[in-house]
Amino acid sequence: MPTESIGAHLRDARTGRGLSLRSVAQALGVSASLLSQVETGKTQPSVATLYAIASYLGVSLDELLGITPASSQPGPMFGHSGDALPDVQRAADNPVILLENGVRWERLAVGAGGPADALLVTYEPGATSSGDGRLSRHSGYEYAYILEGELTLELDFDTHVLGPGDSMQFESMRPHLFSNRGATDARGIWFVLGRRSGSLGFDAADAETAAPPRH
Repeated sequence: MPTESIGAHLRDARTGRGLSLRSVAQALGVSASLLSQVETGKTQPSVATLYAIASYLGVSLDELLGITPASSQPGPMFGHSGDALPDVQRAADNPVILLENGVRWERLAVGAGGPADALLVTYEPGATSSGDGRLSRHSGYEYAYILEGELTLELDFDTHVLGPGDSMQFESMRPHLFSNRGATDARGIWFVLGRRSGSLGFDAADAETAAPPRH
């Protein structure tokens, strides 16, 4: 998905809540200039920055992708065009979000408003989940399985290098950082659970851009 589309959804969410650009930036500890550039599509947010903004505004992954859940009445969930979301989703139809530093998210088949965000995540060589190298934390739980390449996970004070067939799970309030220090793409399947208020698995009350710098 084009960066400007993500930014537009974030801007709509912010203005719809009557929040100023400066107040949101101050609450998240980022510059108003950076937030403005994200909203206008001039820059791609890092994973950590996108999580923090979306969490604070209570924006879900589906909303970022322009997928509107159906009403609360029993019945099928709806996607971009008002059609029922399919049970089978073809690879060519995966909604894509491109993030800063060579991180790519592909949304896998899940019902809108479901209990988990299912993602195919790719980290290019040199890619990290935080542009400034700081460990981030947020509410929720992450489960992942590495398909190819090597991905380094810094979790609390430990460092783990994960390869094909390796898996991980942890509470996302623990400070963590993902990085690809290898020479080839690292790719894996992610499930993020614990969404609160539909916000990407993150509670606005827990929104924190980053943990203290690493030592």
